[in-house]
Amino acid sequence: MEQLVAVIAKALVDHPEDVKVRTVEKDSLVVYELSVHPDDIGKIIGKQGRIAKALRTVVTSAAVKLDKRVTVDIQS
Repeated sequence: MEQLVAVIAKALVDHPEDVKVRTVEKDSLVVYELSVHPDDIGKIIGKQGRIAKALRTVVTSAAVKLDKRVTVDIQS
């Protein structure tokens, strides 16, 4: 799942070498903390948060098999 977030993020940004994904597990919640280059924050969030929402939707859909709640947190 961590690789899925990284692959999608690297495809969207100008500085793919600066994309980092960290996994934090809390009870039944898994948080993927996505960190990108400061110039690429807008590209990850998108207009009115549409890209970020789509990224979260894809990860949530893929996590149905894990039987855990997941979310993506974008770090600045």
